Amino acid sequence: MAEPSFRELTTTFARIGILSFGGPAGQIALMHRELVDDKGWIEEGAYLRALNFCHLLPGPEAQQLATYIGWRLHGLKGGLTAGLLFVIPGAAIILGLSILYGYAANLAWFDALFLGIKAAVLAIVVQALIRIGRRALNSPFKRILAFAAFLALFLFNLPFPLVVLGSGAIGMVVAAVRPDWLKLAPPKPVDAPPTPRRAIIGHTIRAIIAWGLIWAAPMALVLLMLGQEHILWKIGVFFSQLAVVTFGGAYAVLAYMAQEAVQSHHWLNAGEMADGLGLAETTPGPLIMVTQFVGYLAAFRAPEPFSPLMAGILGAGLTTWVTFAPCFLWIFAFAPWIERLEHARKLQGGLAALTAAVVGVIANLTVWFALHILFTRVAEAHAGPVRFYVPDGESFAWTTALLAILAAILLFALNRGVMVTLAICAAGGLLLGAL
Repeated sequence: MAEPSFRELTTTFARIGILSFGGPAGQIALMHRELVDDKGWIEEGAYLRALNFCHLLPGPEAQQLATYIGWRLHGLKGGLTAGLLFVIPGAAIILGLSILYGYAANLAWFDALFLGIKAAVLAIVVQALIRIGRRALNSPFKRILAFAAFLALFLFNLPFPLVVLGSGAIGMVVAAVRPDWLKLAPPKPVDAPPTPRRAIIGHTIRAIIAWGLIWAAPMALVLLMLGQEHILWKIGVFFSQLAVVTFGGAYAVLAYMAQEAVQSHHWLNAGEMADGLGLAETTPGPLIMVTQFVGYLAAFRAPEPFSPLMAGILGAGLTTWVTFAPCFLWIFAFAPWIERLEHARKLQGGLAALTAAVVGVIANLTVWFALHILFTRVAEAHAGPVRFYVPDGESFAWTTALLAILAAILLFALNRGVMVTLAICAAGGLLLGAL
């Protein structure tokens, strides 16, 4: 196996960070081609074990995989370099687009442009639902779990963390008594790690303390200078919580943000959330960078005592910090356990059940987006613990529906990529706006 220099590692991950379009699937495939096939820096089995490990963690699995590989090759500085280079290009672009969005919103041409992006995002989310569902729901029990998760969120408005973590707990129990319900693959034989357990525990404790302090540092500063009522404190707390419970990728994150940022905090509306996902889809880096867009708008619209631009930049920066600092914590604290976790059948069962529940989470997001994008007025009705969405038929947005059909044709019938679909639908929105 080749041993790269630190300079080679830096230039390679800089290139990966700039080219990492296409969401986690495309990013994982890109790293596999670069690091396993082309350069031979990590063997196939180790790459797959690392990927399985990252799926067990909250947060963006592709960024965490990059951090782990950097750590494996060059220790702490390698992990930091690989992880940061995976994030920085996309974060810089999203920040610039968020600034443009904050100032250009409500302009006729800008609204027309994002009309097409909203419609395309609806088709993209449907595509993600189908792809993930085909892969994850390979047993009747998993299909039941996904449907139950959908009902729990859509009809009963249960908290996202409760649904996801509860599904994981169910999966751990089922893995112990009826593993065939989850269709778990047999564990691969691997050599036990040579590092003694006591040394690994000491490493884990030190990493948790160090990165916990790094994670909390900007929040302590906000608390001392601005207090708990300031928007920056609320943003930091919200996205810190999000970083702990966001299993299942960016689309699952969006479901939780839609439930909280839109409906509870009122930082933005459903259409703006779709705009943010559209921006994240067109930029390199993890799709979870959409959180930066939300943090920017939340602070931009409640800027005191700063200017709107400065508040927005601070909100975006704080959001990015509390979103990705935990990713480094998970990797640096738990990476030495990776070979041992390969044999943890209960954890594998919890992950399988959690992945199935995420299909229900994304289904909830899909229906929620469709209602709020295709209808300009959607009311909520309640019958005991059950919550219903009631769209106003007279508010049906036929232009959005037309563009969504165009996006579906491009994605499903013509097999066009996300970038092409977004570009064509954005142009269609401008054309319809002009007409």
